[in-house]
Amino acid sequence: MVTMERCEEPTDQPVWVRSLIGWHVVFWSLLGVTAIASLLSDLSSDRQIVYLSLLGVFGIGYQLVAKPAMTSRARLPSHLYRLLMIACVGGMVAIYPQSIFVLFIVSAQIWLLSEGIPDGVLFTLALLATVGAAQLWASGWTTAAAMEIWPWLLISLVVSVLFGVWVERVINESEQRAELISELRATRDELAAAHHTAGVMAERERMAREIHDTLAQGMTSIVMLSQTAAVELSRGAVEPAAGRLAAIEDTARENLAEARALVAAFTPVALTGATLAEVLRRQGERFAAETGVDVQVSLDMGDDEVAALPQGQQVVLLRAAQESLANVRKHAGATRVRIKLGLSADGVAIEISDDGSGFSPSAPADGYGLAAMRGRVEESGGTVSVDSAPGRGTRVQVLIPATGQED
Repeated sequence: MVTMERCEEPTDQPVWVRSLIGWHVVFWSLLGVTAIASLLSDLSSDRQIVYLSLLGVFGIGYQLVAKPAMTSRARLPSHLYRLLMIACVGGMVAIYPQSIFVLFIVSAQIWLLSEGIPDGVLFTLALLATVGAAQLWASGWTTAAAMEIWPWLLISLVVSVLFGVWVERVINESEQRAELISELRATRDELAAAHHTAGVMAERERMAREIHDTLAQGMTSIVMLSQTAAVELSRGAVEPAAGRLAAIEDTARENLAEARALVAAFTPVALTGATLAEVLRRQGERFAAETGVDVQVSLDMGDDEVAALPQGQQVVLLRAAQESLANVRKHAGATRVRIKLGLSADGVAIEISDDGSGFSPSAPADGYGLAAMRGRVEESGGTVSVDSAPGRGTRVQVLIPATGQED
């Protein structure tokens, strides 16, 4: 059986995790623009050093703490980074008020690291309060500056919360989708394993039927022939015993060929060089020679029609005849057996009847033969009917539909 390994797709990650690279690019771009703007400003050397130091601490904290926390969703690193970020941004705005535009990316980071809406709102309020205080400090704590700042802070709060609600929804839906995909893949793997197990069991059952219909029956013939030869030798009947030994050799050779055919494929070795009609005749002749039972094989269809039957149908019909003959040998005690192969309105049918002791079809079966026959025929879409009663012989009919068969 050929198995294929399934490679995991990179799309297993939630969409918000895959989009983080965009946020990283924007963050470092803004940080670079801010650094360049501060260097081009009229800040004093001391203020520039402090400003760039705050900018560096901010960047290092983002790289070492924020980036891992965005994917791990760890609480402590998220809290520590956001506190550090608020302190750095507040200091940067106090020194260089024009760097207020970094709030664009900073507000998004607060929500990307939040555990929920309350958590995000709390840190947003802390950020805006710190930045507002830094702006007031830079403007000299004047009333006019306060009147200009507080409407802007209110608008920023509303926009940030709306953005945060959207981010939170995207993250939740992405995580739910990822969990659903994981469950679906687990279910698919379980289903594939179940199908594999069912296939293995079906193949084992098929092998069991093949072995039962070929090797087991051949071994039964060898045992019975050897027992008969032993009795004849004990009576001094050398010539009949020699005939039995020759039959044992033929049966053993045929069993060996069947075993090799089972290893190579499932087509009966008898059908590889002859038609079903020829094989049925040979089976009847050999059975008559081994048991002394009168066996007659009749065909209600021409040899060319039999040869034109699909290979699968021929196998099923042959196995049905072999199993029926094996049951006659082991149980029936019959003196006459009739094998009839022909076409009907519903398809091709084979009938095996004997005048033996019969049995009750409704009684629990001791062996595997009839059950194996039914399983094989039903797999081909056919039916098996058994008509028997104690003392009235047995008739087995197998019907295979003429359509829907595989070659």
